[in-house]
Amino acid sequence: MESKILSHYVVAGVLSIVVPFVGAAEQEVSAPEVVGAIEGVFGVNKGERRNHIKGVCALGEFVGTKEAAAYSRSELFSGKPIPVVARFSVTGGNPKVPDTAKNVRGMALQFQLRSGAAHQMAMLNTPMFGAASPQTFLDLMRALQPDPATGKPDPEKMKAFKASHPDNLAQSEYLAANNPPVSYANSAFWGIHTFKFVGKGDKTTLVRWRFAPQDGEKRLSDEELKTAGANFLEPALISRTQQGPVRWDMLVTIGQPGDPEDNPTLSWPAGRKEFK
Repeated sequence: MESKILSHYVVAGVLSIVVPFVGAAEQEVSAPEVVGAIEGVFGVNKGERRNHIKGVCALGEFVGTKEAAAYSRSELFSGKPIPVVARFSVTGGNPKVPDTAKNVRGMALQFQLRSGAAHQMAMLNTPMFGAASPQTFLDLMRALQPDPATGKPDPEKMKAFKASHPDNLAQSEYLAANNPPVSYANSAFWGIHTFKFVGKGDKTTLVRWRFAPQDGEKRLSDEELKTAGANFLEPALISRTQQGPVRWDMLVTIGQPGDPEDNPTLSWPAGRKEFK
């Protein structure tokens, strides 16, 4: 992983223990199958990641809120700063993917807890995921396999994939309608899945969250897309940290009965209680 350590940034908000996503009942998909399919699309870059290969790291800290402590007894909500290692990235296995590509951006965080344990979470800059189950993701990678004759995905295979996988539609439409951010510092990042906060008396609350940039969200215009260049995201973040800390507020949404719990392609209705 070729990444650099930037200046400190600070995030203020909340976090709870991540629970694994369980998709709809389908045939079992193995990790080697998925990794092999990704390699079939992007090739193999030895010593580097297979997905989200292009990225940059940073150091920072997380400060939990008192309101979060009312829902979760996690040590993250002590109100004391917790060291964080962050990685911002562009999706895919191409290390030279241009930063103007209208695809997913990621923010991954590793919290260094006082107990010595490490807590990890990953987010995307889309409010939903592009697959309701591992099978959809695997089928997408297979559809993206380049045609030996053209070096590009077969349009008919992609058309067939979209027709047979409606769970991929919402994220695809979102990416098509929203240009990439001008900087990682100006992007929101969503947790995608439904998680559980466990509080006093083992009371469980279903939540979803997003990290909202205090600098505000800002996307490239259509004209800026033409001139931004292929590698502007890393220097933009470095330049911003040189001006002072970059901050995100972690906003937590409280679920209600009937809200989707195991399908990250479905958004919760608007109007749910939210706090930071």
